[in-house]
Amino acid sequence: MSTAPGRKDEEDEVPQPERPPSPPLHTTFAARGVLIPTFSAFRPRDMRITSPQAMTHVAWNADGRKLAAVGIDKIVRVFQPDKSMEMRSASLYSGAHSDDVDYVTWHPTHPELFCSSSQRDRRVTFWDARQSRHTQQLTLKVSPVQTNYSPDGRHMVYVSSNHQVFSLELSKRGDDAKEAWHTTDKEAVPGSTAMFNHTGSAIILTHHSEHSLRIIDYPSLTIRESPAAHVGGCVAVALDPRGSYLASGGHDSIVNMFDTSEWICARTITACDNAITALSFSYDGEFLAIASAGNYIDICATETGVPLHRVPALAPSPAVAWHPWKHAIAYCGQTKAKEGGPPVAAVLSLFGAT
Repeated sequence: MSTAPGRKDEEDEVPQPERPPSPPLHTTFAARGVLIPTFSAFRPRDMRITSPQAMTHVAWNADGRKLAAVGIDKIVRVFQPDKSMEMRSASLYSGAHSDDVDYVTWHPTHPELFCSSSQRDRRVTFWDARQSRHTQQLTLKVSPVQTNYSPDGRHMVYVSSNHQVFSLELSKRGDDAKEAWHTTDKEAVPGSTAMFNHTGSAIILTHHSEHSLRIIDYPSLTIRESPAAHVGGCVAVALDPRGSYLASGGHDSIVNMFDTSEWICARTITACDNAITALSFSYDGEFLAIASAGNYIDICATETGVPLHRVPALAPSPAVAWHPWKHAIAYCGQTKAKEGGPPVAAVLSLFGAT
């Protein structure tokens, strides 16, 4: 894959993050015997797709062999990065949505199952990557913005465009011979993002205009915790694979790291210069990738909050995702129009040990 033109100029424009005070010695990588990847040795692999629209979401499947990307049209594109990231090599999944697909989520354990959603056609569609036709489709009464599977893959929460959280379940109903996805009769709860905890016993909610997080029991939907997080609203969360921390990001450009045993803020990351858009922990929980409204992705150390590397990006990214077993990230976005420059393009990028 060729590196996009103008990369050097855009790299020079990326500000370097401010380094915080030195952390306690016992929290450092050296003291804990953790080897850090040489992030500075890697270079972004950028793919431009001429389009008036952005790539809005990227997601790795459970075994890390496939990467799905959506946003520019009615199609889900699934790449196999170990083989090729060329556009013509992608498997295309189409015919289910009547309008642009803007979110994609893989099943947590089955590497071939995923779902796509569109705000405009109000559909959530389920797929098996081994066949071209979708396996099931639900037309909703609201516009789904984000979807998230439970750890066992039998429940799902989705957030609507009016910041309400609803749920789906995989079950048999009536005389159905096979299990299928159904809407539930659970009352909607306010939220701009929603994700299950690692056991599926709770849902972590944020709201774009609320300063607190909410952790609610599932399926009862009763509030368990509500720690204060951000001035001006919380817009992104990620759960450490080890279950030790919950990272939250807000319009205030701050990332808070909550200790999940007591729900207190263990540390704050202030390396970013712009509003946070997405967060993702590495598979080992040691690193946090932070996407923001800036043309870069920050990689910070989980245990200390120290910024380790700032990855230059062709555009601000609405999504970032760590590979499930490699120190590599995928992210996406859309370039800005520049006088005399190349046409506006959707961007899909990889960085790290791919």
